[in-house]
Amino acid sequence: MQDLLEELNPKQKEAVQNTDGPCLVIAGAGSGKTKVLTYKIAYLMQEKDVKPWNVLAITFTNKAANEMKERAAKLIGENINDLWLGTFHSVCVRILRKFIDRLGFDTSFAIFDTSDQKTVVKNCLKELNIDNKLFTEKSVMNEISNAKNEMLEPEQYLFKYSDDYRKEIIGKVYTLYQKKLKENNAVDFDDIINFTIKILMENPDVLQYYSEKFKYILVDEYQDTNKSQFTLVTLLASKYGNITVVGDNDQSIYRF
Repeated sequence: MQDLLEELNPKQKEAVQNTDGPCLVIAGAGSGKTKVLTYKIAYLMQEKDVKPWNVLAITFTNKAANEMKERAAKLIGENINDLWLGTFHSVCVRILRKFIDRLGFDTSFAIFDTSDQKTVVKNCLKELNIDNKLFTEKSVMNEISNAKNEMLEPEQYLFKYSDDYRKEIIGKVYTLYQKKLKENNAVDFDDIINFTIKILMENPDVLQYYSEKFKYILVDEYQDTNKSQFTLVTLLASKYGNITVVGDNDQSIYRF
């Protein structure tokens, strides 16, 4: 372990060894943020005897996740196979495959891509007799995505914008859109995190299971988190509070 720590500068070493409670690391590009996370994973397992399945490491892109996985594998070997490491969406899909039936979906649900979404929105506009020149598929899809990023379900969106005629129309499309997704046993990209949050908040047993499971949580590029991602991490870390987040000091990190 001493050899491992010797490869770190004093600040990196401090971040790696700070394992209890919250730890916020602010650093610029190329300063070794990912290195801190991968070495901290190794430190937890080798020095603190933490089991790999009790660690959750999250980043934003598949490329970044693969890079982190390759780096971590060099330090922890075969234990990498039991580590939960991936993007927000890939982690949430794993949870949904196990518990999405709590929301009335089958666990073999499909994930609709942009093309699938456009088809559903087009059908909704047609069914509701809405002029797709005034309300294009793209504009409606963007507004629905924005609503989901704000964690607004259709009825909440309609209530919030009850005095906005255009958004009231979009709210009706949003309502029908979600209905059609469920009829197809499908979710879209934005649903993945929100549905995971919904399951955790409405099912204490599921929240207890995952908040107990993930004794240590590490998040890369934390400055990019939106409301739903922040809410998800807060729920998963609710039992132990051992969360390490790293971000670029050129971005504003204000939620922690």
